[in-house]
Amino acid sequence: MKVQILGTGCPNCKRTEQNAMQALNNLGIEAEVEKVTDINQIIDFGVTMTPALAVDGEVKFAGKVPSVEEMEKVLNK
Repeated sequence: MKVQILGTGCPNCKRTEQNAMQALNNLGIEAEVEKVTDINQIIDFGVTMTPALAVDGEVKFAGKVPSVEEMEKVLNK
């Protein structure tokens, strides 16, 4: 599984990364976690509002900081 945090490094982007790491840890899932900070790469995902979270190349959340619980639901599928 590849989890990508899309954002320029703002506080909300950092919180999204922390929540993603916590969700993965809670579920016992090992994943490759990548931070995507290049605006052109973010736009290539079709994301216009950050932070965003993509799982295996598919955007699951954009424009908000998802809770750990929300992320667990998406990551556990």
